[in-house]
Amino acid sequence: MAGNIVSTSTIYQTSDDKNYHFAFAAMTTLFFIWGFITALNDILIPHLKAAFDLNYVQAMLVQFCFFGAYFIMSPLAGKLISKIGYLKGIITGLLTIAAGCSLFYPAAEIGVYWVFLAGLFVLASGITILQVSANPYVASLGAEKTAASRLNLAQAINSLGHTLGPIFGTVLIFGAVAHTEVIDAKSVQLPYLLLAGATIIIAIGFKFLHLPTIDAIAEVPDEAAADTGSIWQQKSLLLGAAGIFLYVGAEVSIGSFLVNYFTQEDIAGLTEMRAGEMVSYYWGAAMIGRFAGAYLTRIIKPSYVLATNAVFVMILLAMTMSSSGHFAMWAVISVGFFNSIMFPTIFTLAIRGLGPLTSKGSGLLCQAIVGGAIIPLIQGYVADISSVQASFIVPALAYVYILAYALYTAKNTPNKAIINQVTIKAEL
Repeated sequence: MAGNIVSTSTIYQTSDDKNYHFAFAAMTTLFFIWGFITALNDILIPHLKAAFDLNYVQAMLVQFCFFGAYFIMSPLAGKLISKIGYLKGIITGLLTIAAGCSLFYPAAEIGVYWVFLAGLFVLASGITILQVSANPYVASLGAEKTAASRLNLAQAINSLGHTLGPIFGTVLIFGAVAHTEVIDAKSVQLPYLLLAGATIIIAIGFKFLHLPTIDAIAEVPDEAAADTGSIWQQKSLLLGAAGIFLYVGAEVSIGSFLVNYFTQEDIAGLTEMRAGEMVSYYWGAAMIGRFAGAYLTRIIKPSYVLATNAVFVMILLAMTMSSSGHFAMWAVISVGFFNSIMFPTIFTLAIRGLGPLTSKGSGLLCQAIVGGAIIPLIQGYVADISSVQASFIVPALAYVYILAYALYTAKNTPNKAIINQVTIKAEL
């Protein structure tokens, strides 16, 4: 799961003389790519854990470096895009992803774990630049009233990437291990070189596609928001930032442990290849839930939908921690369905009524995605001192806060909160 970053200050192109359908189709490939690569971490973690004989905390450094890049690079990426524009930003992001993927080859050759982590940081930095560029560009490809539907469709493609990524990783990474019967880091070289090559080819394609040029807009000046105050004075925003931190951390953390969890004899006793394939069901459930959630949040107060989903997730995690066999496996997989609407719902509720502070508030919420770096480490520590099954208490506690936040916002927002806003649309 990764969060998708989108500018809140977007130009909407309304000219009838331009046809943006081809440009939109080209942009959806980018949403697919970063969903695909992000979900690969769920396969990479158990493989590197075995290859380098890591404990769970050490293995979760994969997510720490990956999502840590969001926190560090988001503001830098925004400044870069304001200088070079969206299209050059897209090409820069793709080439940075390729550079990160390419680092996996020497990392595997010399067998040094920290080089893999460096490669992941570079790769995730490229994804951050790509997201800061692609989301507002897609929103700008047409009239403002249809921007939300464009982002919804693009995010559906992103979810497809999340669903297919683990299958790709399972076949090429775990498949190589099954064929050679040797667990080492070199089995990641081919898939990540393929990804590097694919992103370079796509970057070249974007260079010559002659897509419409849309200029990025600078942020609202500080003095324009002076009368509104500081974002640190906005209680709902700060509570929402904590919600984003915990939600992203919980979603990513659960996905990170699934392969190791499903291979345990008392849970499902699956092979790594079969367990890797089952990870796709977790992300696929989120994709399906996204369509159901989009409908429900139109007819039911979004805070109530968020609260209900949080309750269901806590019940499912309690079930998986207190049971065994395939029941425990399917209980945790089902969490993906109820995760689906959480990020966009929390995000939108948090920025309601910020006015001139919306852009800065959105930036704070995007940086809160760093929860994906921290929560997996905490769950890893609990798994090391107890068991993987018991460690699911960590994300379960995160959803307790999300439930509390949903109930708080239910009392403090109008009955018809609009979730499908152009300013945000995100998932992990």
